[in-house]
Amino acid sequence: MASSEITLESVPSVSDIPAAEWDACANPKANPDSLENLDTLASSGVAGHSCVDSRPGYNPFVSYAFFAAAEASGSACARTGWGPRHLLAKLDDRVVGVVPCYLKSHSQGEYVFDRGWADAYERAGGRYYPKLLGAVPFTPVPGPRLLTAPNAPTETKSQLIAGMVQLAKQRNISSLHINFPDQEDADAFAEAGFLQRVGQQFHWANNGYRDFDDYLAALNSRKRKAVKKERREATEGGIEVEVLTGADLTPKVWDAFYPLYLATSDRKWGSAYLNRKFFTLIGERMADKLVLIMGRRGKEYVGDAFNILGGDTIYGRNWGAAREYRFLHFECCYYRAIEFAIDNGLQRVEAGAQGPHKLQRGYLPVPTYSAHWIPDPGFRRAVASFLDREREMVEQKIEHLAEFSPFRHEDT
Repeated sequence: MASSEITLESVPSVSDIPAAEWDACANPKANPDSLENLDTLASSGVAGHSCVDSRPGYNPFVSYAFFAAAEASGSACARTGWGPRHLLAKLDDRVVGVVPCYLKSHSQGEYVFDRGWADAYERAGGRYYPKLLGAVPFTPVPGPRLLTAPNAPTETKSQLIAGMVQLAKQRNISSLHINFPDQEDADAFAEAGFLQRVGQQFHWANNGYRDFDDYLAALNSRKRKAVKKERREATEGGIEVEVLTGADLTPKVWDAFYPLYLATSDRKWGSAYLNRKFFTLIGERMADKLVLIMGRRGKEYVGDAFNILGGDTIYGRNWGAAREYRFLHFECCYYRAIEFAIDNGLQRVEAGAQGPHKLQRGYLPVPTYSAHWIPDPGFRRAVASFLDREREMVEQKIEHLAEFSPFRHEDT
């Protein structure tokens, strides 16, 4: 198909895009349905909901349901500094490509930190905000950012990148950023001249473990004893741990979950990014993809870990607790997630940003990426120089941390 047939359009809400068309772009490997039967997909699902697919390749965070919950709840909207400006590529009035984009008036909730860049640019007389951000709100999870349908023209991704740059130029925006693209999309942005930034997270990999004890056997003796001790002490004092998903996630459960989420957010960040309505909506639209691991003492829930399921991965997103309980965070967020992954044949656990303490619990360092377009030549040179130095340090850090793997040498 000729590239001239593709048109680009920016829309101010995910609700302006048909759910089935968005999802055909968001998870094409998980959902083989192409543009020819999108009408069937749309008519067979619940109105306003996406068609969720649990096969390998499915990424829940780029699904229509996730973005719709974030925006409809008011968690990600212009008032909170997340003004939706999603870029669409259309072919014969069908959406064949999407880049989730936001006009940001701050740098909160991104997990790729550029506040130093903003301060430097504004001290030099520039205006850093608003900036244009391609990302999933409040979600440091690597995944596709250039979403394309299975039979989209081969040049769709390059046109989406060009469209983002053009949108930034039209609005005279200081910079354009893409956070946590997967390796394929990170390479596409680098080829288009974007600056590449390297970060680091800790992920757990399932090496064919039969059960949790089989996983423990792969650890060196000292770490194995430490994990057993932590798991034992986490449930002392009458604490029981429950795993809830699907129909288990009643309004009563969410009512217990949310104050714990707020309590931890208040202690760590000063405010919560996600409001109560977000969890209501996502509970209605993605219940079979949500896993709450809840610590309970008697009839009272005292801690909770909020997880979302992908095709072959469980993603840990939020921890909440009214106060500190010895090792309960590790039990709910890390050990129970590993147990769930093994029991359900999942390949990975991704437990979010930061956290060197995850290393000794079997979560190993992996690189993450972001891409940055900066039109001001002097500012670009300064950021590029910083990124060169930072990249070398991050790569050295990953290599250094890997030396402290808790696994026995023959299993590393």
